[in-house]
Amino acid sequence: MLTIQDFPHINAGLNASSAILLVIGFILIKRGRYRAHAVTMILASLVSAAFLACYLIYHYKAGEQSTKQMTWLPVWLRTVYLLILFPHLLLAFVMLPMIIMTHNRAYRRQWARHRKIARPTFYIWLYVSVTGVVIYWMLYHLFPSMKG
Repeated sequence: MLTIQDFPHINAGLNASSAILLVIGFILIKRGRYRAHAVTMILASLVSAAFLACYLIYHYKAGEQSTKQMTWLPVWLRTVYLLILFPHLLLAFVMLPMIIMTHNRAYRRQWARHRKIARPTFYIWLYVSVTGVVIYWMLYHLFPSMKG
């Protein structure tokens, strides 16, 4: 039976899956496999959408306690965590409209405009996916008492 405590692990898996699909999509486009690239990027979008849904459900049901329980950590370690977390959160908000714009331009076959936005979108999306897994690892494996 799925419980709310399972969601962070599911979210980490979805973030990791998104990162893997992004890298595969990048390789495919570099090899000129446009149709396979398109399918892979749509899958990455669906996985990221599933992540967002699970993330919102988890935080609605469980709340967020992790940063409130960090007082016992050494200052330098707390600083490292926050230096990863804050850009991750900021870029996560930025990437959603960028992904939509990138898909829209591909759908409309506006290839020059698509390529212009696709590159920064890819790097931001990959950063957010990878740092999502890093944050999960820090909270649930490096600092397990912070689980909340």
